[in-house]
Amino acid sequence: MVGRAIIRTLAAQGQTQLVTRTHAELDLTNQAAVQAFFASEKPTQVYLAAAKVGGIHANNTYPADFIYQNLMVQANVIDAAFKNGVQKLLFLGSSCIYPRLAPQPMSEDALLSGPLEPTNEPYAIAKIAGIKLCESYNRQYGASHGIDYRSVMPTNLYGPGDNYHPENSHVIPALIRRFHEAKVAKASTITIWGSGTPRREFLYVDDMAAASIHVMNLPQATYAQHTSPMQSHINVGFGEDITIQELALAIGKTVGYPGSFDFDTSKPDGSPRKLMDSARLNALGWQAQVGLEAGLAAAYKDFQAASLRA
Repeated sequence: MVGRAIIRTLAAQGQTQLVTRTHAELDLTNQAAVQAFFASEKPTQVYLAAAKVGGIHANNTYPADFIYQNLMVQANVIDAAFKNGVQKLLFLGSSCIYPRLAPQPMSEDALLSGPLEPTNEPYAIAKIAGIKLCESYNRQYGASHGIDYRSVMPTNLYGPGDNYHPENSHVIPALIRRFHEAKVAKASTITIWGSGTPRREFLYVDDMAAASIHVMNLPQATYAQHTSPMQSHINVGFGEDITIQELALAIGKTVGYPGSFDFDTSKPDGSPRKLMDSARLNALGWQAQVGLEAGLAAAYKDFQAASLRA
């Protein structure tokens, strides 16, 4: 989803020399294959958006897959980029890198300040490792090889190209599917995991793409002024959060579902709140543009198109 949005945005800005591979074409957990790809293509910039992602159910069910695959992807791509002369790389992380009970909104300096949310700790550990990989390569090779590897930490993303799997998707695509199927089946009510009280922040994926390109293109001196060698990541958020119950109401309205919903409080909630402090990025000249109502409408349209293709 994020990779496609970055490609769309770069193409709209007139960038024509874009090199991509699907998972079927290149397994990023295969070190030899990744090294061969970089040696052949010789890219000058890399946006590392590839990751194994999912919601609470997927993270709880496949913790080994989440930590192993993400660690391998990051290590292989970042090392291959360095060995093949890539000087600019942007790594995309996740807001789950911050402690479960981090002060809200979560600022960049909250990293490694407390225990992580247990339901997605393996994924979070992998993403923290990705940040530290970028920082470590910068510290060891920045001066000698001119490399400049940066990290951005997006809040919860949604939009065109999302994963609408009934069990392994994130909350917005999962609820879009649930409400749509209930509408089609004329079901009078649906049940949603958790209590509905956790607060979450949501960012439209094309906004994330624009933020990624903005950060990639910042002058090195400007980026350095707003970061430090061992705390170099930058948050990317929308700036507001809502409860899961409020989100469900908004999605029900978008889909046009006339029924009601309740909550299964025996299921996990995850972190009580995850709101990003995006002041650093705002000071660097970027603000989110797409509101939740417009974003959900676009996401539902994408879901319907994907359903027709299936």
